[in-house]
Amino acid sequence: MRLILLISLLIISCNSLATVYRWVDENGKVHYSDEPKANAEAVELNENTQNEISIKTPPKAHVTIKEDKASVRYTIIITSPKEEATIRDNNGDLTVNVSVSPQLPRGSMLTLLVDGVLTEGPQTSAIFTLSGIFRGEHTIVVNAVAQNGKVLASSSPRKIFLHQASVLGPAKKSN
Repeated sequence: MRLILLISLLIISCNSLATVYRWVDENGKVHYSDEPKANAEAVELNENTQNEISIKTPPKAHVTIKEDKASVRYTIIITSPKEEATIRDNNGDLTVNVSVSPQLPRGSMLTLLVDGVLTEGPQTSAIFTLSGIFRGEHTIVVNAVAQNGKVLASSSPRKIFLHQASVLGPAKKSN
């Protein structure tokens, strides 16, 4: 039984090596077939017409692994104003100084949030100058932000108080 199957497979495979014929029809269209037609000519296939793929791998180079940026822990400390500092300014001006350790990677920026609202946009300077802040209690936070928008580090929230003189206050008694 196996012998008959093997012989039949060999016969079928020999037929697959048939000659390829090429002819042009009356419209000028070129056709190829394994069956001979009128005005068809046999096409000889060269061995170099077969597709061959070879994969060349480059030689292994010495690879140095850089320190993963995600493993670096940045520390942001608000150096001034101090915690629960009282600032007296009628214009609502405020200067926030920050210390960052270690140095931020290139392209990273610092942002300042006052009461959870982004007040000062991204900047490379560690000094923020604000104006027009209303009187009262405020919480400030500084974030280090990468180019893709990911927050690398945040400072601890700092509570401050801004006092402004009011025209509506009680009048002073004159002597």
